[in-house]
Amino acid sequence: MAAAPGTMRQPMAHTESPEPITDTLRSAIAAALVGFELDGAPAASEQVHLERPANVDHGDLSTNVALALAKRNGRNPRELALELAEALRSAGIAHVETVEVAGPGFVNFHLAPSWLHTVLRTVVLAGGDYGRSNVGAGRRVLVEFVSANPTGPVHAGHARGAAYGDALARLLEFSGHAVGREFYINDRGVQMQTFAASLTARAEGREPPEGGYHGAYITDWAASMPRDEDPLEWGYAHALGEQRRVLGALNVEFDHWFSEREMVDTGAIDVTLADLRARGVVDERDGAVWLRSTEFGDDKDRVLVKSDGEYTYLLPDIAYHRDKFARGWELLVDVWGADHHGYVPRMKAAVEALGHDPGDLEVVITQLVRLERDGVEVKISKRSGDLVTLEELIEEVGPDAVRLTYLLQSVDSPQTVDLDLVVSQSNENPVFYVQMANARLNSINRVAAERGLERVALDAADLSLLDHDRELAVLRSLEVLPETVELAARERAPHKITTWVRELAGAVHGFYHDCPILSPDTPEDLRNARWWLAEAARTGLRVGLDILGVSAPESM
Repeated sequence: MAAAPGTMRQPMAHTESPEPITDTLRSAIAAALVGFELDGAPAASEQVHLERPANVDHGDLSTNVALALAKRNGRNPRELALELAEALRSAGIAHVETVEVAGPGFVNFHLAPSWLHTVLRTVVLAGGDYGRSNVGAGRRVLVEFVSANPTGPVHAGHARGAAYGDALARLLEFSGHAVGREFYINDRGVQMQTFAASLTARAEGREPPEGGYHGAYITDWAASMPRDEDPLEWGYAHALGEQRRVLGALNVEFDHWFSEREMVDTGAIDVTLADLRARGVVDERDGAVWLRSTEFGDDKDRVLVKSDGEYTYLLPDIAYHRDKFARGWELLVDVWGADHHGYVPRMKAAVEALGHDPGDLEVVITQLVRLERDGVEVKISKRSGDLVTLEELIEEVGPDAVRLTYLLQSVDSPQTVDLDLVVSQSNENPVFYVQMANARLNSINRVAAERGLERVALDAADLSLLDHDRELAVLRSLEVLPETVELAARERAPHKITTWVRELAGAVHGFYHDCPILSPDTPEDLRNARWWLAEAARTGLRVGLDILGVSAPESM
């Protein structure tokens, strides 16, 4: 259920789990360095850098701390690394099999499989909360996205911002933020009058006016518009209702739909202008009212009220953001289309002019998406009539495919979507590939039930039997989810979760193929261990897909 306007979705409680191996190693390294009395040594374990070598033969984790400290302390980096490695061996760190020095001074750690067996238990016990954190500490974040004009249906071009905005909100919630989702209804201005005039023209059998809307939807809507209705009000309500319905079909729900014209009717524009005057950041020149935005990093001052008394687009936007802060939101995240790139500096300047830290406004620009079918671009234009609606896209490929496809890569890069690939039932289709991995894991429980097989309790399972490369690959993938979630939330990058989900799915397919569970040739103790591994993988996939707002079907 959506929250009331101005409220937020509270972060769920964080489920405690054993200390990650990365934290264990950082603490051990920081403690060992204390005895070396080195200038610039990490004062806290969090300052120790660890990375995962691309080749596991080089270790499970590695640190360059010896390289970083050697030069400033006049030491040979490899010799310092050898001394550090010996100190760490003497410390006897849990789950560490060997500590080696490589190259000019990297310290590499090879971990025992017992480290990953601990991960399995952690995943199963945490269930759907695995990877959840409280790094957001309840910070109130308002994510505004889509915000399409109510002059037509949501089209396929809006889908990227819709999928991204909702996935980001889910990701921030999972990371302990208190999140609100908002749709800004740009329901005043010339475009609304043009929309109404286009509806009227089609209802009367005429062509829309110059610059009007020519899409087939205008004709369809005009045919269903009652003759005694005001075209502006009826069209506005109808368009908004369609947008709500279709976005809901994409599993996107908003806590608040914020109306610009309602804001204007409250007098918020005049109050905002008075506030800016009181702060001494506006002046009058050439009969117009200007915001001195250059004082706050903009490349030029901006007009707020034109010489004819009309507001520019900027002033209502400032009033809107002022209203957001007044409602208690601490961080504003706006998801805008590529055509708004140049608008960011002036909004940042406006936020600072209002007395807020410009860092309290983050703007994510989503780049354009090119849709292709049979190798030919599918055009999207609401006014010209070349329009692929989001509803049509959902009907053709399904909501899961739409969401996951648009979340495959960072939104700051252009994307090409092959509609033929998205609907294909093949491993080249990332949506099919991921959901098939989940379906395979679910089939294990279903087949076991048909055969009357039961799994022993987790505590009774001998997880030490899990030492096959395919088994360890699944566990390694599961182990990195918590840090992946934290990184994705910090960088506002849900696509990193998509990448993780695809990698886990790949590991699952390999495990399923090479490590039979229910085969009569699989010993019972190994069957139980692998069965629990499958359960952990199933849990991980559900967590990742839920963050992305994608379903985890039990069968395909």
